[in-house]
Amino acid sequence: MANIRELDKRRKSIRNIRKITRTMELIATARFKKAMDRAAAASDYTERITQIVRDLAAAGLEVTHPLLAERPQINVANLLMLTSNRGLCGGYNGAVIRTAMQRRQELSDAGSRLTFEISGKRGISAMSFRGIQVDESYTHFEDEPAFDEVSIIADRLMDDFISGRMDRLDVVYTKFISSSKQIAVVETLLPFSQPSDGPPEDDGAGEGGGPKADYEFLPSAESILEEVVPASFRVKLFKCFLDAAVSEQIARMIAMKSATENAGEIIKQLSMTFNRARQSKITQEIMEIIGGVEALEG
Repeated sequence: MANIRELDKRRKSIRNIRKITRTMELIATARFKKAMDRAAAASDYTERITQIVRDLAAAGLEVTHPLLAERPQINVANLLMLTSNRGLCGGYNGAVIRTAMQRRQELSDAGSRLTFEISGKRGISAMSFRGIQVDESYTHFEDEPAFDEVSIIADRLMDDFISGRMDRLDVVYTKFISSSKQIAVVETLLPFSQPSDGPPEDDGAGEGGGPKADYEFLPSAESILEEVVPASFRVKLFKCFLDAAVSEQIARMIAMKSATENAGEIIKQLSMTFNRARQSKITQEIMEIIGGVEALEG
């Protein structure tokens, strides 16, 4: 028969664990809502600034910028992986790491020299365990990444691309689609995607049914592009960090909710075992008392 004292001790221990996981679930929920609002705001801004470049293209302007230049051969590729600093978030980091390793292998097979950058202690630890060299690492990004901090990284990456020290930039992160769906993806940010690839907004049609092309540029279209294209890249990279932060909090919220429910089930089973053991012990003590009384009467 199970030890009653040990069962009670274990049940109290799991109850304490359930309190912790429940608290972590509530914290992750609050952080998720804040991160969600920031990601939604950045998404609107990203779409709008991209639309500005589309409008420039629709106006008949030849959209040219060093960040848009396609490289005929990828000699040096940069892989940036976004993971979390903390664990207890289910398979969040595992999915990103597997996706990054697959893309790393693809780039290596293509003959490209690879530079590897990682954000998050979990990703850094995973690469250290595999014996893979990391060229740059960042551990200061939490659930609220700052645009100024991301801009520093973005400016350095743009300089590397324009100067020819890098021919391609792939970012591996968890893309936020909805509160019930987040997937680990690889997104190529450099060379910057041509804005004409997306569907232009219908700003009114001319005789040919296309968008209006009546624009006046001050001081010039080229100077506008010099500002808009780098700004659009910074915002897109920042959006990757925001999506990763939102997805991390969702994964942690789900993991802690599952842990809380599992702890409740274990407590329920332990309580049943504890009650049976206690009932059995009480019955045994009653039988011993009855046996003792009968022995005295005999």
